Amino acid sequence: MVNYSEIMSAKSIHKIGILTSGGDSPGMNAAIRAVVRTAIYHKMEVFGILHGYSGMVNDDIIKMDTKSVANIIQRGGTILKTARCKEFMTPEGRSKAYKNLQKRGIEGLVIIGGDGSFRGAQVFSNEYNIPCIGLPGTIDKDIAGTDFTIGFDTAVNTAVEAIDKIRDTADAHDRLFIIEVMGRDAGYIALHSGIATGAENILIPERKTNIDEIIEALKEKEKRKKLVNIIIVAEGEEFGGANEVSNYIKDKLPKTEVRVCILGHIQRGGSPSCMDRVIASRMGYHAVDCLLEGKFNVFVGIVNNKMHSIPLNEAVKKKQRINDEWIKMVKILAS
Repeated sequence: MVNYSEIMSAKSIHKIGILTSGGDSPGMNAAIRAVVRTAIYHKMEVFGILHGYSGMVNDDIIKMDTKSVANIIQRGGTILKTARCKEFMTPEGRSKAYKNLQKRGIEGLVIIGGDGSFRGAQVFSNEYNIPCIGLPGTIDKDIAGTDFTIGFDTAVNTAVEAIDKIRDTADAHDRLFIIEVMGRDAGYIALHSGIATGAENILIPERKTNIDEIIEALKEKEKRKKLVNIIIVAEGEEFGGANEVSNYIKDKLPKTEVRVCILGHIQRGGSPSCMDRVIASRMGYHAVDCLLEGKFNVFVGIVNNKMHSIPLNEAVKKKQRINDEWIKMVKILAS
């Protein structure tokens, strides 16, 4: 039986597990590759846990080697698959998961995921004293303690490419397009893609939407013959999303030609950008270093282009905040 208290005091890890949890994001495979190859370089054994915490509960665990991660750095999604697991949220489920790790002598975990994944890791670590390292794999960029999250750059560039194409057709027909991007709790994709494409309005969950102010601005632009307008809406925006915003505008401005485009899961897929491959590789490499150095139960991020780690419990308590200066800039540039 593995005694995790002794492992932590000895600061020695020989067998680790790696999993991807929650929503997938481009670059997860690059992170998996970095963790596996760095760990093997340091003479560790690596086990891949399939389908996130569900695989830990259901004993869906495989041995990995350097060939396991060959030719995956350019692929989107995750070779380990991902899922959300209600059973892991129960003490009974976590007990089953712990026994499956014990059976293989797995002494530490690297979890690639978002806020919910880290909360699960924190509870599991507190209950069973097993070291966990968190890597921020989320397109939403909504985790405090890092300038970048794995997948954000690819997702926002996918959105930008789509919005640029939509603006072409909007310009051809003098139309107002309302484009919904992902961001249930955070507006970073909306904010970045909106600034990059010159959107006239950006609606995000972090700011209260004054829809009547938008109506007045559209009326004023119509007087100036500015008929082509793009409004970017994060899916979690309080008004309810692109369709709701469209219905309200159509009601108030019946002569305006309004079209809606919901980008949806296209933002999750595709080959990861160079930036996502690089930051995922750096984070994966550093995650193994943290285990070797005895920095257990930390979240690994990048701040000012330097590797950075904070306690996992701090990472799950905080949310990345959008600076007011960004919102002011959007209003000025869209005028």
